[in-house]
Amino acid sequence: MCDTLVALGNSTSDGKSVVFGKNSDRPQSEAQLITYAPQKRYSKGEELKCTYISIPQVSETFAVILSQPWWMWGAESGCNEYGVAIGNEAIYTREPLRQKGLLGMDLLRLGLERGKNARESLEIITKLLEKYGQGGGCGFGAPNWLYHNSYIIADFKEAYVLETADEWWVAERVKDVRSISNNVSIRGKGDFRREGIIQHAIEKGYCNDDENFDFANVFSDSYIPDKFPISSRPGKSMYLLSENKGNIKSELMMNFLREHDDAGICMHGAFESAGSQVSHLKQGNNKTVHWFTGSTLPCLSIYKPYVFPIEDQNVLKPGPYKKINPDWFWNRHTKFIKSHKKKPKKSIPEREQYIKEIRNIELEIVTKIKDDEIISNEEFIQKARILNKEAWERSIKSINI
Repeated sequence: MCDTLVALGNSTSDGKSVVFGKNSDRPQSEAQLITYAPQKRYSKGEELKCTYISIPQVSETFAVILSQPWWMWGAESGCNEYGVAIGNEAIYTREPLRQKGLLGMDLLRLGLERGKNARESLEIITKLLEKYGQGGGCGFGAPNWLYHNSYIIADFKEAYVLETADEWWVAERVKDVRSISNNVSIRGKGDFRREGIIQHAIEKGYCNDDENFDFANVFSDSYIPDKFPISSRPGKSMYLLSENKGNIKSELMMNFLREHDDAGICMHGAFESAGSQVSHLKQGNNKTVHWFTGSTLPCLSIYKPYVFPIEDQNVLKPGPYKKINPDWFWNRHTKFIKSHKKKPKKSIPEREQYIKEIRNIELEIVTKIKDDEIISNEEFIQKARILNKEAWERSIKSINI
């Protein structure tokens, strides 16, 4: 369960940059870490061990920041040094679910490590999907929790929606704003598709002919309405984006991901928003800022800024990890907010005071980042590193009171 949103330059407040956001909804006990893998070169013939299978490694991988469930190789969302950001969703289709293959989260990380722009990452993911397939248990100790995946893949100038059904896929170029949730959403034939997908659908009896092919309708395992109500996560996320065209910026995207009023984009419960990312993508990666919570429930968290290069910023080594460390901030924060999690729509004085305190901290950090946009890129990177440290120190202090 997740939501991924994007607004292109024709819909953002500055009229040129792209704003991306994702909530990662996972089992509430599953720690999700901010990890960093640096750029690296490899020898010919090296193998890469992903979560469940190994594949040939490429000669070079790019530096990536990941929002990563602790036990897997892949990631729920992330970005790379070239300003590509990707988020994925679980979707369910009429195609078979496989026990072995690349996790959808593995494909996401591979797209970031190997793609210099959104289109390149899209092509890398689809080629790997066709060659190795997707599969394997998607939760820790949950081998039978299987699903297919959809993605939003964005860079500073464009974005794509990619939706998969086993090894089949369709992609759509985003025109202005777009969101995806846990449903198949691409209507018609998309802008790109795997060769043979329409014939496959006809042979399986999903549709009658080429003209009758509508990816969402013929591949989804349940009914897909032409328009989702505002009370649903797909409906609410598109409503928020559409109603705010021309005004969307990082802070507004953070607010979208904290929504409780109608659909609960900030999800509470057995499954909850275990990690969150907002990326402000700018041309040439110049003053691009990636914001990560590094903690569960964005409504009760502070977004911390990250910029490339990553030196002197708070990150962990990339997973998978063999066991949970109770000293991880994610776990400490989860324990601290336990009393604040229930009934998120209800006004509770103690919770309101905590939220006020952390929002003030976040606002200060966001304001300082904005104030620094007039300086050189080199100076901006140094200031952002200082602000990353400040955001973390104040976040830690907020749960130690």
